[in-house]
Amino acid sequence: FQQFSDTGSRKEHVKITSEPKPGFLERLSETSAGMVIGLVTFLLAFYLLFTNEGRALRTAKSLDEGLSLVVPLGSIHSISQQNEGRLVHLAGALSTSKPLFDPSYGLSIQAVKLKRKVEMYQWVEYEDSKEYEENGEIKKETKYSYDTEWKSEVVNSRNFDREIGHKNPSAMAVESFTAVSPNVQVGSFVLSKGLVDKIDNFKQLSLSHLEDPHADVTRGGDYFYHSNNPRRPEVGDLRVSFFYAGLSGDDPHLGSADKVTVIARQQGDRLIPYHTKSGDVLEILYPGDLSVEEVFQKEHESNTMKTWALRAAGWFSMFVGISLMTRIFYTLVDWFPVVRDLVNVGLKVFAVCVASSLSLLTISVGWLFYRPLWALLLTLLSVVPIVVARSRVPPKKQQ
Repeated sequence: FQQFSDTGSRKEHVKITSEPKPGFLERLSETSAGMVIGLVTFLLAFYLLFTNEGRALRTAKSLDEGLSLVVPLGSIHSISQQNEGRLVHLAGALSTSKPLFDPSYGLSIQAVKLKRKVEMYQWVEYEDSKEYEENGEIKKETKYSYDTEWKSEVVNSRNFDREIGHKNPSAMAVESFTAVSPNVQVGSFVLSKGLVDKIDNFKQLSLSHLEDPHADVTRGGDYFYHSNNPRRPEVGDLRVSFFYAGLSGDDPHLGSADKVTVIARQQGDRLIPYHTKSGDVLEILYPGDLSVEEVFQKEHESNTMKTWALRAAGWFSMFVGISLMTRIFYTLVDWFPVVRDLVNVGLKVFAVCVASSLSLLTISVGWLFYRPLWALLLTLLSVVPIVVARSRVPPKKQQ
């Protein structure tokens, strides 16, 4: 069953489908498949939590090693053979040998990277679904709505529920791309590809000082439009914008060249990755002029944030895995509404407590060989969720 309506430029319709309510054996089969997925997720959580602790400690040791060995360079314009193979620290303005061009739009800039972003005006489908039970059937009501938007990727309208009236072109006439300077330097030192990859603070390039490159292209604000009327675009129209990263020369419109701080290994006139004794690689670049201490402080903060993010991901994976593996108890009683709700709450509390305890225990094992006292403390903490859960269970009445 479908209902159609048109609200201005936004079109929508509702589609209702129904299917028989699954029987007990069918639901039990689906739950069994979920248990297998839950077991895999549960085991992956152990791997993620354990390896994350080793990675975090290895990175911290490598950073401490680097801080004790790094040599600040007195000048970036002369290369000292005494620093050959050593970890060095330097800061200075970026420079490139040649400007980057986009001849199709008559644009050039002295920068490390130039990105052309192409967007097409297209139909986009939005889907909002809800399920309910009626007359012994499971019905699904889905509302499909369509609107036109600028999108940087081609939206395949063949996947729409209703393609008629919402058809998009299959490709863009102009492609997006990113140009990278082949030679990037700070003073007399050439940056490695890994360091150049870290220059990614893109800023949009103003087009106000440029002319329309072609008769069929119109400039509007900071965009070039392939459209008969940019104020009222049609499906298939294009707009093009430009972004740059790492300004490497003085520009009358953009200002002075960007400064960066680099910590890497000196090899001749090149700056390459430095391999620490802990097994990590130091190849660091930050925008601005930073001291050695500031750089390593930022790296430690980044390592801490990554560690906690992966811990949270590991705990959540374990919680999901336990929830899927214990879902069978919910399926066995879902014919009884009150019992079903109580079992559902109990299973969630159980999953939270067990996931928290096992996560702390796994983390403590990861620390066992590095910091045994902290590992012992975490092992003791891993018991707390279980103790708290047991303390909330009412004691049995005396016979």
